[in-house]
Amino acid sequence: MSLGRERIAALIPHAGAMCLLDEIVSWDTNSIRARSATHRAPDNPLRTGERLPVWSGIEYAAQAMAAHGALFGIVSSRPRTGYLVSLRDVRAHAAYLDELAGDLTVEARHVHSNAALAVYSFAVCVGEREVLSGTATVVLQAEAI
Repeated sequence: MSLGRERIAALIPHAGAMCLLDEIVSWDTNSIRARSATHRAPDNPLRTGERLPVWSGIEYAAQAMAAHGALFGIVSSRPRTGYLVSLRDVRAHAAYLDELAGDLTVEARHVHSNAALAVYSFAVCVGEREVLSGTATVVLQAEAI
């Protein structure tokens, strides 16, 4: 069973064009896999001029993380805002997402969480080609730290 854009928008703090994921393809307690073709959309809100830098893939990964957190109770409800506070071991293997012909596959794996934060490793791929990967820490409740 997969989840479409409408269901994804109910799980994350973004709506409209800022909801970047088209479909959650699979998920379990430790990971989530999503698909998106929005990197090719000319009205993608993350575009800088005519281009969509590969670093925009971090937002795709963050949305997958937020959806996973909502699905598995890592956050108690749809978060108002999460704050990305740390990125580690980020590796980019492309300059721009918009020049990639295939759909993006966004994978996030839950590493650790508590009431205040969540840590996920992530990868953004097109087919078998990894274009961006790393580890992200997101603060869920700033007042709890």
